[in-house]
Order: sequence, then structure tokens, then C-alpha cells
Amino acid sequence: QVQLVESGGGLVQAGGSLRLSCAASGRTASNYAMAWFRQAPGKEREFVAAITWSGGTSNYLNSVKGRFTISRDNAKNTRYLQMNSLKPEDTAVYYCAARSGSNLYTTPARYDYWGQGTQVTVSS
Repeated sequence: QVQLVESGGGLVQAGGSLRLSCAASGRTASNYAMAWFRQAPGKEREFVAAITWSGGTSNYLNSVKGRFTISRDNAKNTRYLQMNSLKPEDTAVYYCAARSGSNLYTTPARYDYWGQGTQVTVSS
């Protein structure tokens, strides 16, 4: 089992920045792909970004490319999502997810482990 705990959410004005963190514990073996998803009220959970264990490969939702950066520090078992130039449409609960293997799926059902989520609110 892998436990994931997100932090770093909050309220920010449009154009501002936030950095989300996801701390992993438990069976944090190697070769786990990590991802961030988000869910706005009344909408389905949406893929945001994913990264391989090595950090050598990443994938992003088109609307966040150039604004968000996913990274990981395996020594600390922590993953990050740096979010810059935030927009009101980025408002959602952000979830950290993990799955064994190196494929960077964009479908929530492909991920085995989830955090509890952290709220990000961007005001206009």
C-alpha cells in the first residue's frame, strides 16, 4: 500500500502561483508513475500532469502546458506541482495519484493510489 498526502493548496489571485506537494509513504518502491488530477464542482476528474519514477518523462494537459511543472524528489518521497500564471478556470480540488509502472496514463481508473485532495481557488 502507498499512502499519499497533498498539501499547498489555497486561495490566490489570477496570475499568481502555488506549489502543491504530495508526500508518499508506505510501500514507496521504485518505478511508480505519479500524477496530478483535478476536479471542479459538477465536473469529472481531469488529468493535469504525470511523471515517471526517474523524472525523465512527463505529460501535461494542454491547457496547463507552459504554466505548470511537475517534478519529484525521490529521496524525500515527495512530488510537486508548480503552478504559475493561475487562472480562475484552474479552480478545483487537486489530487495526487500513483500507479506501479512507467506508463503515464491520463485516465483516473488507471491509478491505484490517491490522496485526499487539496483545494485550489483562483479569484479573478
